[in-house]
Amino acid sequence: MSLAAELEHGIVQLGLAADVTPEIQQKLLIYLDLLHKWNRVYNLTAIRDPKQMVSHHLLDSLAVLPCLWSGRWLDVGCGAGLPGLVLAAVRPDWTFTLLDSNSKKTSFVQQAAIEMELANVSVHCGRVEHWNPAWRFDGIISRAFAEAVDFVALTRHLLADDGRWAAMKGAPAAELARLPVGVRVEANVPLHVPGLNATRSVVILRAE
Repeated sequence: MSLAAELEHGIVQLGLAADVTPEIQQKLLIYLDLLHKWNRVYNLTAIRDPKQMVSHHLLDSLAVLPCLWSGRWLDVGCGAGLPGLVLAAVRPDWTFTLLDSNSKKTSFVQQAAIEMELANVSVHCGRVEHWNPAWRFDGIISRAFAEAVDFVALTRHLLADDGRWAAMKGAPAAELARLPVGVRVEANVPLHVPGLNATRSVVILRAE
C-alpha cells in the first residue's frame, strides 16, 4: 500500500474523512516527505521508516482532533512539529504557535510550515518557562514534552483564564495522581490509532 493510501485508510478508520480532505492529505504527505529527508541529517525522530511515520506521527496526531476546541493553540516541545503542524493543516481557522528549545527542530518546523502553506502557524525557539508573550492560549498541547505535573507547572503562565491543557499520553494514571492542587482532570479519552500497537490517550486538564 502506498503512503498516500496508508494515510487515507487510517483517516477513514479514525472517522475523520470529512475533516481531512484530499487537499489536506496532500499537505500531510509534503510534511512526511520533508521529515524523511531532513531526518537523515538532523535526527528529528527515531522513526526512519516513512510508513511507520504515517501511523506513529500523522495518525497519532490526528487522533486527538475530536477532543480539541477552537482558538489559539500552543504546542509545547513540538519537536519535529507534532502534533501542531498536523492539526494546523486540518484546522486553518485556528492559530498554532509551535515552541521548542532545539533550534534545528524549529528551523525544520518553520520550513515545513512554509512548504505546507500553513498561514496559521508561528514558530518560537526557546524555553517555555522563560517565554512571556503578550497573549495567552485557549489550549496548550503536548505530545512528548514532560510529565503532566511539569507540563502544567511550566506552561501555566501562558494559559488563558478559560483555557485548558491537552496532554497526549500513554498510560497516564500515575502521572495524574501527582497533579498539583488547583488542576483537575476534565477528561481522559482513550485514543485508538490505526497501526499503532500501544496505549494512547489524551488528558484534558483545567485550572480551578
